[in-house]
Amino acid sequence: MDGLSLAYPALHPNLAAEVARRRVFVSRRRRRVTLNFKFFFLEGPFENSFRVARFLFRELVIGNKKRSNRISDTAGCRKSEEVAASCKRTRTTIKEPKSKDVDLVSSSGNGFVDAEGPDSDCDSSDSEGFEGFVQADFVFFDPKLTDFHGVKVLLQAYLDNKEWDLSGFVDLILGQPTVGTVVKIENDEDDGVYSVISCLNLGRYKDHKCIIQLKDYLVKTLHDRDLMDNLMSLVVDLVHDVGLVVSQRVVNLPTQLLPPLYDALFDEIEWATEDEPSKELQDSFRFQFYLIISKIYKHKNADQNKGRIPNGEDAVIYTKPEDELLLELSSWSFCFPLHSQWVATNELKNYRPMGLVMAVDASKVPVFRTQLRSLMAE
Repeated sequence: MDGLSLAYPALHPNLAAEVARRRVFVSRRRRRVTLNFKFFFLEGPFENSFRVARFLFRELVIGNKKRSNRISDTAGCRKSEEVAASCKRTRTTIKEPKSKDVDLVSSSGNGFVDAEGPDSDCDSSDSEGFEGFVQADFVFFDPKLTDFHGVKVLLQAYLDNKEWDLSGFVDLILGQPTVGTVVKIENDEDDGVYSVISCLNLGRYKDHKCIIQLKDYLVKTLHDRDLMDNLMSLVVDLVHDVGLVVSQRVVNLPTQLLPPLYDALFDEIEWATEDEPSKELQDSFRFQFYLIISKIYKHKNADQNKGRIPNGEDAVIYTKPEDELLLELSSWSFCFPLHSQWVATNELKNYRPMGLVMAVDASKVPVFRTQLRSLMAE
């Protein structure tokens, strides 16, 4: 998956050159990021430590996808920041702990969720801890039709609780494999999709039902008359120059994946201006502006105190660290209240979920990429 080895029959020289160029194009789009996750093992009745390591990795890092929409996005972001990670080009391995018989630790005080193995029956207070590592090989793939369900689950709340043609929207993303990435774990038996990122030209797909509904949703959520002209300019007048950046991922996905993920997206956009089969398609990726729809948590007193909260709390909590950078680089932005159900944790008791829409000039992308890499290196 780091490269693609293909064999071709004899071809006309011009066609052979084109095939060779596309071979490089496909090959360089494959990226792999390996992360090492540190955790603690305890003595216990487990006989299969590999099974325990796999269970622990899924619980602490990826999370249970069936309940991911009920877990605080903020807690997920903070938890992923606590994971020690290093990037390597190696295959997925799970290193055995020092103790053969292990149990899962209950460690609510160290940023990890409490978890019990299916056969656990030991008292952690009477056990001694051992350190171990889980090494996960995240691989970036082109979107394909079989990813439909996984991508749809990730985008379930993309437009809050609005009823719209989400299936058609997913079809657009999967139908554009040259620009867009889904993240999976290599050799994952479930073939789960843990992240999706893409960029759709609003003008190219302007007649599709899902895009019409999306633009209508944005117009109805914007109540600032001063910004309405800016929004209408992007979704009507300049619509063929606007790329809708779609980036959704599961709670707890390690933030170390973000720089290569966004690098892949913007590299592919650049390559598409040369590698798409027609000039019309090439031009459809020459974006002048990017539109981003995301979510934040805003303090209930943020507006009254002009962003300064007396007790030292943050005025805004970003569920995606890259959004803070994009907001600073945006030409304009607006927020609106969300109505979908959410669980208010103790950390978020004074916060409310808000939709965030940002317009970013394409010329700001190099700055964003540099800032994102610096942020993740801290």
